[in-house]
Amino acid sequence: MTLKEKIKSHEKLKKLALWMLMPRNQGRPRLWVKLFLNPLKHKKGKRTLIRRNNRMDVLPFHNFEVGKDSTIEDFSTISNVVGDVIIGDHTRIGIGDVIIGPVNIGNDVIFAQNVVLSGLNHSYEDISIPTRRQKVKTKTIIVKDEVWIGANAVVTAGVTIGKHSIVAAGCVVVKDVPSYSIVGGNPGRILKQYNPETKAWERVKK
Repeated sequence: MTLKEKIKSHEKLKKLALWMLMPRNQGRPRLWVKLFLNPLKHKKGKRTLIRRNNRMDVLPFHNFEVGKDSTIEDFSTISNVVGDVIIGDHTRIGIGDVIIGPVNIGNDVIFAQNVVLSGLNHSYEDISIPTRRQKVKTKTIIVKDEVWIGANAVVTAGVTIGKHSIVAAGCVVVKDVPSYSIVGGNPGRILKQYNPETKAWERVKK
């Protein structure tokens, strides 16, 4: 049994380890974790810029990776507390965006402002326990290469957005988006798709 497995199987050790990594009832790491553990665990590509005015709730028990020539703009929140956050090359995370893992973002992706992606959901079924004390459920969000997500859009857990697709501003994406599609509305629906035969973006009939 590995040290990690021993800690997970022993409730008191598990609580102590969590307390050492982050303050009680908080998802952000302690200063020593930011300075010493995270640089050993996580990966940041060449010429990638993570602005100072961000909330980086990044801990060593899940992965956090950003490829080369990417940017995470100011006032964004990144959390890998419950799942990996992987961001590809030449990708821009816009001002005020929220990314809660598990999330996998490809290359050449554009996020506008105040976009929210959360691979996390809270359980609520047991009414004898407050929702905040019930177990969380996770499903990975996948954003493939060349996607553009407009301002104030929301992508829910488990959704895959296909290559070179566009999510309109304010859209709430609750199901998978095929490649080369434009989605909009709440809940999101396909508005246009690229037709390789006509080489044009065509409206989808209702």
